[in-house]
Amino acid sequence: MRDSEFRDARLVMLYDAAYRWARDDDFFLGMVGQTPVRVLDLGCGTGRLALGMAAAGHAVTGIDPARASLDAARTKPGAAEITWIEGTSADAPSAAFDVVVMTSHVAQFIVDDAEWERTLADLRRALVPGGRLVFDSRDPSARGWERWNPVDSRTRTTLPDGRVIPWWTEVTDVAEGRVTFLHHYDFPEGELLSSSTMRFRSEDEIRSSLYDNGFVVEEIYGGWDREPVGAGELLVIARRS
Repeated sequence: MRDSEFRDARLVMLYDAAYRWARDDDFFLGMVGQTPVRVLDLGCGTGRLALGMAAAGHAVTGIDPARASLDAARTKPGAAEITWIEGTSADAPSAAFDVVVMTSHVAQFIVDDAEWERTLADLRRALVPGGRLVFDSRDPSARGWERWNPVDSRTRTTLPDGRVIPWWTEVTDVAEGRVTFLHHYDFPEGELLSSSTMRFRSEDEIRSSLYDNGFVVEEIYGGWDREPVGAGELLVIARRS
């Protein structure tokens, strides 16, 4: 199944266990700020950041197309404070948010350029004038996918029931800014697979697409400590014009 770590309940549980609160979450929470605002978390997954923002006093809406991920999010403490929507950017209400965030490289899962343009148009519609869009995307110049191989990517994750699951990633194709890869999850009952494709947009491509869809880029950082571009990430802060 494609992107089954978000759609298969077994892999959603593993994903949740593997990816705990980290410095990227601190970055996004800092970008949202301390003053309570209305936030849309597009591609909210199992709700880690959405719940953190709600706990900080923000009014949060989480949108995700993967029902299994949302099901996991809805069971967590504090979930009742968040509006959860199964859907895409097209389902976001108009002029309802001060800030939109897309985290965990969600922007790269929007592979088709026409879909990316539609998403940006939807998010401009969802933001109030002057509202901010904040998202992350891996810098293609760092060629991070070269480390997505059975040796460098191999890891082990402990599930809530105590089972330890080895897993790793292999790239199967690189072409025209798109990287296709396969996750291997070695469960005791048999291997589970998840295939995905991610779009690696350059800084210039990101800037151009934002400008074309009514956003002004305020800053692009290269890393979670706000380093200049060149540290492996493209952390984008843009404002709706």
